[in-house]
Amino acid sequence: MGKNVAIIPARGGSKGIPDKNIRDFYGKPLIAWAIIRALNSKMVDRVIVSTDSEKIASIACFYGAEVPFIRPANISDDNAAIEPVLIHAYDWLKDNEGYKANALVLLMPTNPLRTSRHIDKCIDIFSHLSVDSVITVNESPSHYTPYWTLIKDKHGKVCYFNGNDIRSGYTRRQDFPETCFAKNDLVFVIKPLNLYGNKVSIFGENVELYVTDRIYDGDINNMEDWQLTLQTFKYLESCSKV
Repeated sequence: MGKNVAIIPARGGSKGIPDKNIRDFYGKPLIAWAIIRALNSKMVDRVIVSTDSEKIASIACFYGAEVPFIRPANISDDNAAIEPVLIHAYDWLKDNEGYKANALVLLMPTNPLRTSRHIDKCIDIFSHLSVDSVITVNESPSHYTPYWTLIKDKHGKVCYFNGNDIRSGYTRRQDFPETCFAKNDLVFVIKPLNLYGNKVSIFGENVELYVTDRIYDGDINNMEDWQLTLQTFKYLESCSKV
């Protein structure tokens, strides 16, 4: 089996919540939960934090992650995409250590609801199927699907997302022609080759979904998200589900 490297991206700058990645979340810095879940995974070989912050680097090392480099400033601003961050990490390991990962396991620290089981299941799917990536999703609530999502068209008329007349839409979710899913940022398992070539993308062409329970859907961007996610975390903790 190839080498599976968890990459946890954590910038020092955060406008919505200052120092978000190292702010206390249920007794530990937020980033610690991603590190702990990755270290407890049976299928992750290395856990690496990619950060531009010496402070985050120090805390990440304290919780057991590796921080073999400090991320360059040109891929650490608000507009930086995730692909250059992963390319930098993969290339650094290859060029400086001769270490070539078989799979990159991207773990966003902003969703602390993931479990080690989620990580292991995604890697297991990736290792047994000929796919470019495996991503966690949950089934979208009915009112968030395109079939019931409303927009205003260019004339200001309310219609469904696909442009259909609101009077002729689906009245029951059971009649939806397809099941819709939402990315929940728990786990992305990525073939490194996806990051090179004409169309650079974490997803690649052949994507497989791992559907999780919707209670694990979380993404902290502001204090309201923080409080809601914290309450969910406490509930899952009480049920021994995190």
